[in-house]
Amino acid sequence: MTTTLKAASEKHLLGTKGMSAQEITSILDRAAYWEQYPVKLSNHLNGRFVANMFFENSTRTRFSFEVAEKRLGAEVLNFAAAASSVAKGESIYDTVKTLESMGIDAGVIRMKPNGLLEELAQKIRVPLINAGDGNNEHPTQALLDLYTMRKHFGELKGLNVAIIGDILHSRVARSNLWALQAVGAKVSFCAPETMQAPELAAHAPYIPMEEAIQADVVMMLRVQLERHEGGLFKSQEDYREAYGLTADRAGRMAPHAIIMHPAPVNRDVEIDDELVECERSKIFTQMSHGVPIRMAVIERALS
Repeated sequence: MTTTLKAASEKHLLGTKGMSAQEITSILDRAAYWEQYPVKLSNHLNGRFVANMFFENSTRTRFSFEVAEKRLGAEVLNFAAAASSVAKGESIYDTVKTLESMGIDAGVIRMKPNGLLEELAQKIRVPLINAGDGNNEHPTQALLDLYTMRKHFGELKGLNVAIIGDILHSRVARSNLWALQAVGAKVSFCAPETMQAPELAAHAPYIPMEEAIQADVVMMLRVQLERHEGGLFKSQEDYREAYGLTADRAGRMAPHAIIMHPAPVNRDVEIDDELVECERSKIFTQMSHGVPIRMAVIERALS
């Protein structure tokens, strides 16, 4: 690996797997600084170019990164695959390499294929930040989730976090698993058999719903029943009855516990509508923390 590629590799954020507690804490601490920054705009990254390369549709994540980049004073290039040469058959690698050749300083990238991002990162000289790759990881979502938990509870070590829903297809579940375990939290999963990820069973136990709702953090995941044709559930109503966070189940949660969800939310499916903005829900608080976390991550890449 050349010196340039090695330097870039140290600035990539491809996932939380393998990150140390010190690295994670450093990002959370810097995000706290940016959350308290007295003005919305800085010139911290004046003259630096960041490309948002979204080969998979996204609204919240892309806007959150764009706000973060502009608050830092960076020049922002937004790239949508549907309106690009990728639609004409150009490879993802060629597209990223083209933008690198034009002089970008960092790239935020979201894509459907699993494993491709790590391969790209070995060939690209500029730092890459993973904004979600397939079913693999979504590190900035996990970091903003940890930030939300730490802000509420004061510390992360020893927290009991239950992640409930479609674990099989969830990059959020994976990134949270690795990050939470790195900082000393306990993670458990709850999912119907067709939504379990067998390869993760060695890292976190699968527990019943009634046990999961006793955790300090009850994290619901968006359920995509269309991915489970011929599965256990015939309808959204059936899923809600078995694995949804209903008002009745929320009433049996520990008094200090909080509700989280990476969004978008299927109201009255994985979580009852009345709980989305209830007092113990941190769902929109999580969203607000996306900008300072991504500011910290972008700054880390370009420092």
